[in-house]
Parts: sequence; structure tokens; C-alpha cells
Amino acid sequence: MTVVHIPNSTILSSYARRFMTEQQEKEAKGARGFGSDDSSRTAKGTVASVEDSSSVKAGQDITTPQLEDYCDDFAADIKNKLATLTLSHETYSEALENREVYLKHPPVFSHKLEIDAPITNQKNSGRCWIFAGLNVLRQYMMKEYNLDELELSEPFVFFYDKLEKSNWFLENILRTLDEDLDGRLVRLLLAGPVQDGGQWDMFVALVEKYGVVPKEAYPETVHTADSEQMDWLITTKLREYAKEIRTEHANGKSISELRKMKDRMLREIHKVISVSLGQPPKTIDWSFYSKDKKFHEFRNVTPLEFYKNHVKQDCTKFVSLINDPRNEYMKKYTVDYRGNVCGAGSVHFINLSVQHLKDYAIRVLESGHPVWFGCDIDKFFSRSHGMMDTEVIDYKSAFDFGFGMTKAERLQYGDSTITHAMVLTGVHIKDGKPVRWKVENSWGESVGNKGYLTMTDRWFDEFVYQIVLEKSELSKEVLDLLDQEAVVLPPWDLMLGVFGK
Repeated sequence: MTVVHIPNSTILSSYARRFMTEQQEKEAKGARGFGSDDSSRTAKGTVASVEDSSSVKAGQDITTPQLEDYCDDFAADIKNKLATLTLSHETYSEALENREVYLKHPPVFSHKLEIDAPITNQKNSGRCWIFAGLNVLRQYMMKEYNLDELELSEPFVFFYDKLEKSNWFLENILRTLDEDLDGRLVRLLLAGPVQDGGQWDMFVALVEKYGVVPKEAYPETVHTADSEQMDWLITTKLREYAKEIRTEHANGKSISELRKMKDRMLREIHKVISVSLGQPPKTIDWSFYSKDKKFHEFRNVTPLEFYKNHVKQDCTKFVSLINDPRNEYMKKYTVDYRGNVCGAGSVHFINLSVQHLKDYAIRVLESGHPVWFGCDIDKFFSRSHGMMDTEVIDYKSAFDFGFGMTKAERLQYGDSTITHAMVLTGVHIKDGKPVRWKVENSWGESVGNKGYLTMTDRWFDEFVYQIVLEKSELSKEVLDLLDQEAVVLPPWDLMLGVFGK
């Protein structure tokens, strides 16, 4: 990993210098993962050579003596029997939950948003990025209109995302007509044309084009709450359309003729979505009581007018910051073939140290605003206590090993990526350093502390990859990076992929 010098004038430069010093020390000693055993590593961080105590010679295949040796070794430790008795009846997260962690980190925070918005529920769908985006926007509205509660319509954004992704897919099929059908690129495009997942810039493209509406104006249906059947139907038809387009191209049809075919195909996809979700409203009436019991009403408002005049947040003024230690910091990145709305521009990110992400997140929270962020929720998460921490699931006590890969190595070897989007709404700072973070999730109130989660700072270090904030919060040095030509990453780069849990 390249360490980039950041001028002293950048945000909280002392933090930046501290990060560089720590990072240089890690590279000198050999960075290792959490919960790993020092005795198995040399001073340079590589795995040490350990004399094999077994008399069985290891070869290409697993032999009967080798397997017997494994079994004897397992039976020799009485703790393995206890672990088996426990884990054969309970999940790892239930049986190995580390009580000390959540007792040490109660859901109390020195800095938090004024409004604890009601928890939303994406149910059995991958719409987390849409929920997180709308949950950020509603914070501004609830403050503006003095509201106790508000939910914006995720199904409204979801409808247009499915339609736009279908068009995006078909345009990419037209773009790759001369690519090998069995090549890596075309196979990737065919793998998931309209999966539920997305990215912040994809959310921005949708709300800027179509606007937003309150939830009561366009509520959930069976197929928003559980999108699997609709996704299957649309995906099957899109693959069929891809075959048809490539066949007609081989038969000599022009691009203009193929686009006429595409119009017919999109009409059919629009019908599927409309039947499954209902057609979105073209105008709405919005009426409500504010906390001071005053009645308010706005009539005959288009979704775009609602977004511009009532949400009052220009989402194009927000920017994504990532922590991708595989790639050089202080650089702008994009991913080829990544997006959903044709003509909306590419997704882009600025790569910074994780310390910079935390410094910026704290600054935004202290100013009273929420922070959209992306993380790998699948790692070291206690669902019952809503706790994200690198030791909350005590694998070492059960299996006698820790985890040795660094954040960069987990990305390189496919062990981690962004899987879920949520919202930071608070942080607990002790002795000038963040200890834990308050997280607004979208899995309903049954998970965690009535839907809110607690994330320790060390979990942030390892598994938070992205935050979103207004450009006005950035230092000049970081802001100037937006004018750089972006480094283009391949479309199969999973770190900056679409995600939805």
C-alpha cells in the first residue's frame, strides 16, 4: 500500500500524521489481523516455520493415516467435546457471543443527533442503500418541519431503480456486442442485471431524475418487501433479450434497429414492475401535524417538486469517501460499467485513510447531520445485541485460532467487501478519540437496541469502507481531488461493487 503525504492544512492533520506513523510501523513489522497469535509469526509478519509434531507425511491427497491423526488430535483435547456439544445446537454468534464486549460498550454516546428517527424495515430485500439514503434525507426534513416521525417511500425509488437498471443492462449489451459471450465481462453483466443492491451515486441519480415522495403516497407491496420473485422474472427476460439482441446483431441489424427492439423490451419490463408494485404517483398531496400540533398541507406536488422544495437537499453536493488500502490514497477512483441511470455520470470515490474517514464522520455528526456509510455487516456482528466488534464473537475460545489477514488482504482474497449501507447518527468520544458509534439500521426494531446498533471503533477500522458527506466539509486538498481524472477499476472489482443486505 502506498502512503501518501497529506499537507498539514488538511482536516485534523495531527490525526493524519499519527496514521502515517502507525501505518509505517505496521509495514515495518508486518501488519497482522485481529485475534491472531504472535507466536506463529516472525518479526517481519510472515508465518513462522513450525516443526510438525505429527508422524504422518502430508501429501497431495488426504490419506487414512492422516485423517486418523486428525481425529486423535481432536479427541485428545477435552475442550473440543464441550465445544461440539454447544455448537451442534447453537450458532456461532449465539454460543460464542462475548458478553464483556457489549457490557463495555453500552448504547450511550457523547455526541448524537437531536432526532432519533423511527426505525425502518427493508424486510426481505437488498434495498439498504435506498433506505439509508432516504433516512439521511428525512433527518433534514424532520428538523425543517418539526416532525416526530417521517418515512420517505423506498418503493418509489425502488420502482425506478429496477426500470433504469434494465435499461442500463440492455445498453451494456449493445456496448459489448462484439465481446466474447463466454468472456469475463459479458458473463459478469449477465450474472445479475437487476439485483437489489446499489451505491450512493446510484441513489443520487434516481432521486435527481425522479424525485421522492412520502411513504404513505407509495407504500410497500409483497414484491418490494420480498423482491426475489420479481427479480427472477425480470432477470430471466433480460437474459432472453440479451440473446435476442446479440443474435440480431449477428444477422446484420443496425444499432438503431436494435434500440427499437430495446424500446419494446423495456415496455414489457415496465409492465412487470407496474403490475408487481403499482404505478408510482405523478402528483401527491402531503398533509401532516407538526410537533406543535399545527396542521400543514401541500397539494398537487410532483415527486421532483417534493424533492426540490421540501427535502431541500441537493444530493449532487455529496461525495463518497472510501478506505481501500489496496490502492493509493489521495486519489479519485471509478469502476467501469458501474451505475444504473444512463446519462447520469459515473460513480466515483476518493480514497483516504480510515483515520480520515473517522475524522470527517465526527465533524459531520458534531454539526448535527447524519452520515451514510457502507460496511461489511457479515463480519463479527451480534444480531441480538446489535453489536459490531472484532471480538464480539469469540472464535478463538472455540477453535484456538484468530484471524491473520489485514484489511487490504481480506479485500484481495475475497474475504470482505461492502455488503450493507446504514447511517451513523452518533459517536462516543473519550480522551479525544472515538470509542463507539451509533448506527441507524433498516432491519426493523427487533434487531439490536430497538433497531439501532453499536459499532466499536476497532470494527470501524476493519470493516467500514465508505462514508458520504457534503463536499463543503472537505479540506481543499481533498476537494481538489474531485477534479482529477479518475483511476478506472475493472467492473469485477468487488470492493466498489453494488451491495444490499
